[in-house]
Amino acid sequence: MEIAAAFIVLLACLLVGVHHGGIGLAVISGFGLVIYVFGFGYQPGVPPVGVMLTILAVVTCAGFLQTSGGLTVMLKYAEKFLRSNPKRVTIFAPLTTWFLTVLCGTGHVCYTMFPIIYDIAIKQNIRPERPMAASSIAAQMAICASPVSVAVVSMLAFMHQFGYEYTILQILGVSIPATFTGVLCAALYSYNRGKDLDKDEDFQKLISDPEQREYVYGNTESLMGKELPSSYYRAMMIFFIGILVIACLGNFPDLLPSFEKGGKMVHPSMTDIIQIIMLSIAAIILYACKVKASDVGNSQVFRAGIVALVSVYGVAWLANTAFASHMTVMKEALGAAVQDYPWAYAILAFFTSKLVNSQAAAIAIVVPMALGIGMDPVLVMSFISACYGYFFLPTYPSDLACIGFDRSGTTKIGKFIINHSFMIPGLIGVIAGCGMGYVVAHIIL
Repeated sequence: MEIAAAFIVLLACLLVGVHHGGIGLAVISGFGLVIYVFGFGYQPGVPPVGVMLTILAVVTCAGFLQTSGGLTVMLKYAEKFLRSNPKRVTIFAPLTTWFLTVLCGTGHVCYTMFPIIYDIAIKQNIRPERPMAASSIAAQMAICASPVSVAVVSMLAFMHQFGYEYTILQILGVSIPATFTGVLCAALYSYNRGKDLDKDEDFQKLISDPEQREYVYGNTESLMGKELPSSYYRAMMIFFIGILVIACLGNFPDLLPSFEKGGKMVHPSMTDIIQIIMLSIAAIILYACKVKASDVGNSQVFRAGIVALVSVYGVAWLANTAFASHMTVMKEALGAAVQDYPWAYAILAFFTSKLVNSQAAAIAIVVPMALGIGMDPVLVMSFISACYGYFFLPTYPSDLACIGFDRSGTTKIGKFIINHSFMIPGLIGVIAGCGMGYVVAHIIL
């Protein structure tokens, strides 16, 4: 009975907190901790300090990348690629937003791409919903495939916390093919979805008004032809070199320094290495590209990352306090069930991410719980794609922005709410990603 009450408190905090955004979710978790500690008499859990510090280092570096203009260079190359292949925009646009997120670690890069994708699609008489909805899904799915995303560094840190010494390349070896497959399947489904524009009665009625027609087919601002400062390109290359350094050190631990501890030689943890390299990259960008450090705090990527950091802090501490107090019971009740029905974990991760509207926060809740009850870590990584479920209801900022940028009105929310433009591409992407992840994880791990 007590464990049911504890779960209800956890669920209530998530449901109430999510209405106030990531920071609101963290502070509402404080109410749950008060109830657990002072009401139920639970020992406070352990906040994931290592995870939080790694997130902080990563988002700081990403903030420097955006402020220095390195991200703008990436977006310019992405636009050039799409405009050189306009007829295949439905396939290439989602792959482009996926790739940008993999490079940058945040799905917010898609905001700049949406007007470009729309402009290309509408001028090719391609239904904009096709590439735009799939691109929004792709940008978020790629979060679990980026070496500098909050979700991936959280997964790595939790694995190490439970004694599983996987490298970041092993995690990416599963998540990159898994999410790429999911995105490709979603794009292929989208290729012919919906009515062609010349057969869509609602669209034809809209453009019958000359003023609306001008609005629908109006020009979009482009990065093409714009001369960018050389410092922008330097920042991008410094960032890429840093990612390669992390990948090499993660895959070849013999390159790391050794220290004596407890009578034996040990390497520093990979989470520490990521923090060191990320901060160093930011410092190099600061001096090499003459970035004004005070501007970094105002960058969109940095602000979004700090919100994710605070959210992970609150929900992870709350969940750890609840689960640690009942771990013995949970091992008996859930351990065998999860091993027999591994898809149950994927479903739990999917709906948890919807509750908290964050892949990193979902990982902070479900991964420690799953590893704590003895679930095979290979299965946990197999279903990393399932940590993206917040498209289920169209309330996430990137989906709402996508709808707003589609001036044709084809990307939309249906009258039943769940029949929106992102539902089927999202489900296809997650299911295909989980399937591919399961196969790849059991081959390489």
